[in-house]
Amino acid sequence: MSLRTFKQGIHPEYFKALSSEKPIKRLSLPKKVIIPLSQHTGAPCKALVEKKEKVEIGQKIGEADTFISAPVHSSVTGTVKSVDKQPHPILGSFDAVAIETDENAKEKEWKKGHIQLEKITPDEVRKKVREAGIVGLGGAAFPTSVKLSPPKEKPIDTVILNGCECEPYLSADHRIMLEQALDCIQGLKIIMKTVSAAKGIVAIEANKIDAFDVISEKTRNEKNISVELVEVKYPEGAEKMLIWALLKREVPAGGLPMDVGAVVHNVGTAVSIAEALRDGKPLIERVVTVTGNGVNNPGNFIVPIGTSFNDVIEAAGGLKDNAAKVIMGGPLMGIAQANLQAPVVKGTSGILVLTEDEVDITPEINCIRCGRCVDHCPMFLVPAELIKFVKGETWERLEEYHIMDCIECGCCTFVCPSRIPLVQYIKLGKLTLRKIKTKKG
Repeated sequence: MSLRTFKQGIHPEYFKALSSEKPIKRLSLPKKVIIPLSQHTGAPCKALVEKKEKVEIGQKIGEADTFISAPVHSSVTGTVKSVDKQPHPILGSFDAVAIETDENAKEKEWKKGHIQLEKITPDEVRKKVREAGIVGLGGAAFPTSVKLSPPKEKPIDTVILNGCECEPYLSADHRIMLEQALDCIQGLKIIMKTVSAAKGIVAIEANKIDAFDVISEKTRNEKNISVELVEVKYPEGAEKMLIWALLKREVPAGGLPMDVGAVVHNVGTAVSIAEALRDGKPLIERVVTVTGNGVNNPGNFIVPIGTSFNDVIEAAGGLKDNAAKVIMGGPLMGIAQANLQAPVVKGTSGILVLTEDEVDITPEINCIRCGRCVDHCPMFLVPAELIKFVKGETWERLEEYHIMDCIECGCCTFVCPSRIPLVQYIKLGKLTLRKIKTKKG
């Protein structure tokens, strides 16, 4: 059977078997959580609580009044110990609310109600999704209420539910589809109604055939929802790649999926939407894969937001003696961690622990002009030229070569025989361009 896919990309080893067969387990409440006031794309929140204040699980503790933002909530019942700078897994450090959990606190049972989809208006959905602090759980953490608000001049005909999980090692989305299939589908229906889309597609990579079978069975009576197997290739789950693979529509340079009549949401995000509307549950926890040869018992866990990486790793049996590197996310797009006291945030899809012999310390050498980075770039860029301009600080040339179209997937770095960290250079180039534009006003 011919599988749908995109052009270019790579085929790394996937190492999914370390955790893909492990059912989701719920972590015990940690003794302390750190809730950063920035866990999403857009404006950070302002704290709504003060030191020594008592808070309840699910209580809103951070709010922002801008469109592109999302509130944050307490994942435990306890006492605010501080509102100040704390470790952050992406930003290094950032303002956060540190909460000491009440030792007598119990897990909250969120009452499961019933969703009457025909009676819910799109505006009600957007309001509840925003109030629940829901963001994209695939890693980008873009506020979901914004993605549910396309302008009238850009009608949406198709919603794609992304169950590809193409990043090596990670299996959280796989387990969500197996164990929370009905919530995935319910969330998809809510999204379709909210954006007035006539069609829904659940996209699943072919290495998750069990999830494909489960979702197919649960949607067999749904006339407007189809389930599609796509090729096992990285980065199949990137929005633009997935839209091309399924719809043969090309998102224009600098454009968004809505420009071609589509929106893409992660399966975990769909579950969170269903829980928010049905149960009134804000985004206070998420499924995290803890995996790699450097951790004793890889698995998938429901983790309260704000739990330290150290606590999560301990729940997976702790680090092995030869553990050398801890990454938030996967090996291609993940972020190496310097401080295991940093908290799990909404965008933490996985915690990967690599061993000493898996960490590549080969030094970078000069580019040999082999063109492999060009051959594999899914955005059809010329990474080698971009790096030349970054190293030479000829910043004005970067836009000519469309640096902002780079999705930072890491394909170029993966195939580079000179071991050049191309993505890191590209990130530096993007950051510098933004600073230059800000100064120019």
